[in-house]
Order: sequence, then structure tokens, then C-alpha cells
Amino acid sequence: MPFPTNTPMRQVPDDYFPAGSDRWFTLPSGPNAGATLFYYDVTIGNTPPVTTVLLVHGNPECSYTWRHVRDTLVDRQLPCRIIAVDHQGFGLSDQARFEMVDMHHADQLAQLVRHLDLQDITLVVHDWGGPIGIGALIDMPERVRHLVVGNSTVFPMPGDGYTYRNYPYRLLPWCHTATLIPAAWWGAVAAYVVSHARPQPMQRFITGFGRMLGRALNGSLTREIDSPEAVWCAQFGSRINQRASQRHVRQTPVWGHGYRYHVPSLGVQDNHAFYRNIQDRIGTVWGPAGQSIGVAGFFGGWDPCGKDSVIAQWQSALPQMTVHRYPDVGHFVEEVKGPEIAAGIIRLATGG
Repeated sequence: MPFPTNTPMRQVPDDYFPAGSDRWFTLPSGPNAGATLFYYDVTIGNTPPVTTVLLVHGNPECSYTWRHVRDTLVDRQLPCRIIAVDHQGFGLSDQARFEMVDMHHADQLAQLVRHLDLQDITLVVHDWGGPIGIGALIDMPERVRHLVVGNSTVFPMPGDGYTYRNYPYRLLPWCHTATLIPAAWWGAVAAYVVSHARPQPMQRFITGFGRMLGRALNGSLTREIDSPEAVWCAQFGSRINQRASQRHVRQTPVWGHGYRYHVPSLGVQDNHAFYRNIQDRIGTVWGPAGQSIGVAGFFGGWDPCGKDSVIAQWQSALPQMTVHRYPDVGHFVEEVKGPEIAAGIIRLATGG
């Protein structure tokens, strides 16, 4: 099917979005003004929605990573509105125009939220979706009723235990993959890590990635976009999308601390102030002394974003957070624990 964007994807699985729910938003302002984002927008039930569930993905994934959460909410018939967006450079949205990071995507998401005038939001975030989603809404906090966090942080990454300088393996840290692995192979990286980054020995990880790379290079992986791995790979069919995704990886050593880099067409990009604003405000506006929103966290333990010190940062800012830990799950917790995350959304939305 044709898409009204220049996405490198030419097809998607039948369950990429519920039938008739596909929507398109052209950005009115910012450095990417005129670019078009894909999102889906579906309402469940025949009664007024109790909340709007806004699903915000990270890297190197897209809105398809929320399918298990979405489908469980549909099966359980929670009367709600569900919106999930593909950030620019991912999924069915327009290709990136430069190497974008969290603050750029947050600005775009904020434009969409204002365009749709979303209220009573249950904000569900994962990975870079944490700073993107929270960064988009921290200055209009009254729109948010609940927050659900899965393996993400908006705080300076503590130096204990796993960090992205020694995870998943000391000799093969995630922060170096964007340098060690050619951009043309990035789709294979995405295909393997999103669907298969569970606790495993380094040799098995390398062997599994090698098989995935072979399938990507010979074209068999994306000949038919009929699997999650094919989706993760196909979205990186253009060099600029590859490079934009890799830029997120280069930022991981200083996640939450702030980051500076140069874009030829825009000059120096600096998200230090972006992070300071989140960190200064999150507890004030959403903690017990502010709106005291409902908060739940779902953390896979085989990951820097799932370690105790990161969870402690969340609970320090938002002490009302209910925490669910999964020691044998990796970074992409929503791929493994989607029904559990959906159950957490239902509990928050219904007060159960």
C-alpha cells in the first residue's frame, strides 16, 4: 500500500495499526516543518473513554513495539483512546532530515499533542520515549493523568553496575555499536536487538546477530514485511534513518546528563537545558506535592535502565511509583511483558 511519506518501508504487517485508524500529521513548525508523521488513533468501547493512552516508542523501534500492549487493552475492552506515533526517521513517518535526538522528537510530539488537544493522558514511555514523551508534556503537565515507564530514564545515568559503556558486554558495549557497525548494517542490528536482546552469553548474541545480518544482506529478511524483525530492519532502509538512529546510540554514555553535537545545516545541538527542565520539574508537577498522578514502572533487569539505582531515581522524584521488576528480561520489556504493562495501565485508569 502507498504511504503519504517518504518512509523506506513499502509494506507493513496487517496488525501494524487497527483497521481504519491510520492518521497523518504534517508538522507546522520547527526545523522539520513540512515533514509528515504517522500515528494511529483508535477508540475502544461505546462509552466515553476513561483516558487517552499515548504510547511513545524509543530506538531502534517504532510504534509497532506497542502491539502487545494495544491488543491487550482491546481484548480487555478498556474504554479508552489509544494513540501511538512513529517518530520522524522511524516506521511510517517521513525520513529524518538530520541526525535527530530526543529533544527534536519531543518538540514534534508536543506539536501533535496540541493539534489533537489531548487531555487525561496516560503517558506510556520506553527507552528514549521517556525523555521524548516526558519532555513533550512536562510544560503542559495538566494534560497528564498517569505515567507508565518501561526501561527508560530522564535522570543522569548512575555509574554503578550496567551502563551503556559495558552493556550488554564489556568487550562489546552498546555505545560503540554505532561506530563499529556500518550504517548499512543498522537494520540488522535493530532486528536482532529489539526482538532478541534477552539475557544470553556473548557468543550466542554474536552468532544470532550474524544470522540476522546474513538474512538482511541477502534480502530475505525484508522481502515480505511479515515479522517484527522485518519491521525493525525495513525502517532503516535509508542512510539518513540509519544515521539518525545511530545518533541516539552515541548519546547513551551521557544519557540524562546532556549532550552536544553538530548538525551541518543547524549548527550545535545541545540538550542540556532540555534535561534540566525535565529533572527540575518532574517531581514538582507530577509528584505528591503537585498533581500526584498515578505512576507505574516496568523494568527488565538485564539493562542499565532497569537497575536499582535508576529505579531509585524515579521513586525519589515520583515516590508514588509502583515498581514491577523482571530480572530475566532485557531492555525491550514491552516486547516480553506487554500484557502485564497493559494490566498496569488498566489498574491506573480504573483505580483498580
